[in-house]
Amino acid sequence: MANSSGLLFNPNRYDPSHFDPETRRQLRAVIDWFEERGKQKLLRDDLEAVWVSDFLDFIKRERIFATFLTPSEYGGGDPNKRWDTSRNAALSEIFGFYGLAYWYAEQVTILGLGPIWQSENIKAKQRAAEQLEAGGVMAFALSEREHGADIYNTDMLLTPARDGDDEGVVFRASGEKYYIGNGNVAGMVSVFSRRTDVEGADGYVWFVADSGHPNYELVGNVVHGQMYVSNFRLNDYPVHEEDILCAGPEAFSAALNTVNVGKFNLCSGSIGMCEHAFYEAITHANNRILYGNPVTDFPHVRAGFVDAYARLIAMKLFSDRAIDYFRSASLDDRRYLLFNPVTKSKVTSEGEAVVTLLWDILAAKGFEKNTYFSEVARLIGALPRLEGTVHVNVAQILKFMPNYMLNPAAYPEIGTRDDPADDVFFWAQGPARGASKVQFADWTAVYEKYSGIPNVALFYEQARALRELLVSAAPDADQMRDLDFLLVLGHLFTLVVYGQLILEQADLIGLDHELVDQIFDVQIRDFSGHAVAMHGKPSSTSAQQDWAIAAVRKPVVDQHRFDRVWEQVKAYDGAYEMRP
Repeated sequence: MANSSGLLFNPNRYDPSHFDPETRRQLRAVIDWFEERGKQKLLRDDLEAVWVSDFLDFIKRERIFATFLTPSEYGGGDPNKRWDTSRNAALSEIFGFYGLAYWYAEQVTILGLGPIWQSENIKAKQRAAEQLEAGGVMAFALSEREHGADIYNTDMLLTPARDGDDEGVVFRASGEKYYIGNGNVAGMVSVFSRRTDVEGADGYVWFVADSGHPNYELVGNVVHGQMYVSNFRLNDYPVHEEDILCAGPEAFSAALNTVNVGKFNLCSGSIGMCEHAFYEAITHANNRILYGNPVTDFPHVRAGFVDAYARLIAMKLFSDRAIDYFRSASLDDRRYLLFNPVTKSKVTSEGEAVVTLLWDILAAKGFEKNTYFSEVARLIGALPRLEGTVHVNVAQILKFMPNYMLNPAAYPEIGTRDDPADDVFFWAQGPARGASKVQFADWTAVYEKYSGIPNVALFYEQARALRELLVSAAPDADQMRDLDFLLVLGHLFTLVVYGQLILEQADLIGLDHELVDQIFDVQIRDFSGHAVAMHGKPSSTSAQQDWAIAAVRKPVVDQHRFDRVWEQVKAYDGAYEMRP
């Protein structure tokens, strides 16, 4: 039988043999630390909103962030230090498996490092490497209460130094930042600002601040939880030349390029949370008797589990394949710029869908405070919302649609990228523009290759229909300004991209074709749902409405296939239970 086992992360059997020995040791150390703490403490700390200081003590002791988040150039000769997206994703998934707060502490450290590693400020880079080695964390201060993450507007103001300032002070910074993770303890806070003496884009500046400085006022945590999502204020904060990372248009690009890299891990965090929730759900439901029968004997329960499993495996397949494109990126291959917003919007939204399906089965059990599921149910919605809303990412995705669907280009084949290399391109992405010019390899090739699988063939019909829509009934000028209409189109397009990478990864790992068929059963239904939504949009034209109805498909029904996938799901009953 083709590969269908071991698809979900299981701490009891985890052995990432494709990584080097030190990476394997550190990943195992992370798992063992959580397991030794046990489920009761894990859940109690979440319920009592305990800051993750003991976790950060462990990170310091084992040099986890120092090893995983320091580019080799600043690794001080340590052969294990590098920025390796493959192993970073594995670490992120483990953090998500045990709790969003732990994932978040790493996530915002990655974001805070983005402007630093991209800068030409050698002293700041050396300082960051030293602080990581000492167990420090970072913060990324872009968002503000009034502007959100709108990088065109900031009220963090830099005023030129005045007479009497200490030697080396070039600016005084004043203003507030809001929704800034790790802002309570970060030794280096990357702060986005603008000069008061320079107009327009030339006035943007990234600089680093220290949360321990007396002119750094920590206002408080804007959420109730283990995550410290800070509001802080800089009061005439002295900014030295050595604190400035970049300025002008480069600062604008650094903000966007940091997001390109730093928020990719939204997908792996969501996957980890869903995996742990899935173990709890199947183990509970498959051993619960209701009306004289196991709960999982009910057809709607099995359908919910199979759907949740198919969606979760699809999340993993897409995300794993996207890693290969990220690690192979260059100025001549910027396809990652599309796959990144898909991970941020689609994968994280699918995480919500998985948890909702499981919650519909667990019902009241999903609220119980002694379950990890209750924590996931409360927090899974943060991922598509807290780090950039779905509609912003779908709008970004749409920029790539014309070239992707209609104007393919030739690229060398990209295989699985889990080699121990330093992903240096992330810190030299160039100007953040030209998304609409990025081209892609022919997306139809992998669909053609797998068209022998019934539901892949049927979804491929829908994908080709979308291409025809863009030719024969494309959005008019008014619709191009109607975000409500465009979002539906964006969701349809996203499904085509999502399916492509799912199939590519399934091919690379030799995934069971029956599971692939079940995944595309879901894809067909989702595409049909968005087509119906397009039909109902106020601005849809008659031609678009006709297209929408014609694009609806019913998946190919195969009870034997469904039953065999259900057996895969059932096999996870009791496969993992966290230590008490």
